Amino acid sequence: MHDGHDHPHEHMGGHSHSHAHAGPGHNAGPGRNVQWQTPHLPHGHAPQPEDPRTTDLDLVEAAFVEAFSAASDPTSFLRVAGIPFVGEDETGRRFHLLRVEVEDRVDVGAVAPLLGGAGVRYDPLPAKMTSRRRALAFLFHDGRAVVRLDFAAARALSDRSAASRFDTPSA
Repeated sequence: MHDGHDHPHEHMGGHSHSHAHAGPGHNAGPGRNVQWQTPHLPHGHAPQPEDPRTTDLDLVEAAFVEAFSAASDPTSFLRVAGIPFVGEDETGRRFHLLRVEVEDRVDVGAVAPLLGGAGVRYDPLPAKMTSRRRALAFLFHDGRAVVRLDFAAARALSDRSAASRFDTPSA
């Protein structure tokens, strides 16, 4: 555990770096509070209540992707996860769920501009520098076109799944 001091450390190879104490929750990353800790607010300012549906949404989304891929009943899994089959946004626009897409992405190369702007340099990445990501998307039809929503936007829709019919606008 870091004791809050700030001094250089010498490491093998002769390079050194400094550890500066970043304050409460500094191991959680920039701008993240650890557990129940909240930053001090000026006198007279009440903290804004956090929507519990958005707490650690990136972790919730990662867990969704992992479990959805292995779910024996994807339809029931969507119901448990609170993803509506027919959703409505705050303007009253209806969305009908067509597809859930989970895409694996692996970055294996990098492009950097050359000095002077005359071109770019491409380098394959060594194994330790490759990155793996999963992209999640929900494809809904809004009566006119297919609309791609992310996890947060799909969960924000009001559930109107009891509806079974919709009209398309005439051209």
